[in-house]
Amino acid sequence: MSKPQPMSKSFTDEDMGNIRKPRPFHLGQFLYNSETGTVMNRDRASWAKIGIFYVAFYGVLGALVAICMWAFFQTLDPRIPKWTLDESIIGTNPGLGFRPLPPMDNVESTLIWYKGTQHENYKHWTDSLDDFLAVYKVPGLTPGRGQNIYNCDYNQPPPKGQVCDVDIKSWTPCTKENNYSYHKSAPCIFLKLNKIYGWIPEYYNDSRDLPESMPLSLKTYIGEVEKTQPHKLNTIWVSCEGENPADQENIGAVNYLPVRGFPGYFYPYQNSEGYLSPLVAVHFQRPRRGIIINVECKAWARNIIHDRKERIGSVHYELLID
Repeated sequence: MSKPQPMSKSFTDEDMGNIRKPRPFHLGQFLYNSETGTVMNRDRASWAKIGIFYVAFYGVLGALVAICMWAFFQTLDPRIPKWTLDESIIGTNPGLGFRPLPPMDNVESTLIWYKGTQHENYKHWTDSLDDFLAVYKVPGLTPGRGQNIYNCDYNQPPPKGQVCDVDIKSWTPCTKENNYSYHKSAPCIFLKLNKIYGWIPEYYNDSRDLPESMPLSLKTYIGEVEKTQPHKLNTIWVSCEGENPADQENIGAVNYLPVRGFPGYFYPYQNSEGYLSPLVAVHFQRPRRGIIINVECKAWARNIIHDRKERIGSVHYELLID
């Protein structure tokens, strides 16, 4: 059986002429065809349907997002953090900070360096303290602070809705009027404990149960408070001393205002409106001039751990007075 032969067809010139040639593409005609009145090959009705669809689609999507955000914010309290203490990034070990800080162009430095006889030389440090302490002097600078200020004491904690006053005006010589004693080459450094919501300090309120690493001068001070003012033992104590033996010789006498620590009636911190952290002014009465003195200040409570590398529980800075 023979295979079928393929059919052959020849095209004549007449046939070739009858084949339509593709029309050239014109972008302008594609965007808007004046003959049919269409835009991108769609008429007005088609574009209207597309527009209605996308308006409805994104409208519903936006409404769903808004409802989800509203439901999320209903679970939050503007004054209570979602995560606190061990569950938070901050944790339960507060850090200690100092003021004044070096200029912004030398932000990594912790050196307080000036010449005591030149006002322009120590002006940065006193101006920095003026700015830092302004909220403690003028209640209106802190939102909500004013009518709710309460004169607290160890046997008189603040009622609910009120915050303790921090009266720095009587902390002589660490006052603005006295240039914070910088002009006398006996500077005042202010200490502040970082705020941790809900954190309750565990006090060293028994002179018979103090850590070995606590400075002897602080142990003696706690013993005196225990004898004369035992109601003030619930305090987060503070110590500032030279880091090395040479620094301890050069640092001179140190005084603390208004007391040697942060009173317990400021705690726990609950983000109350108008709250300001307590302060301790450290007055270096006779530091040796012309030499760098390394200073380490520590806050003392049973649940405060000291770690120089992590900068928790203590703070380091240097003094250099020419």
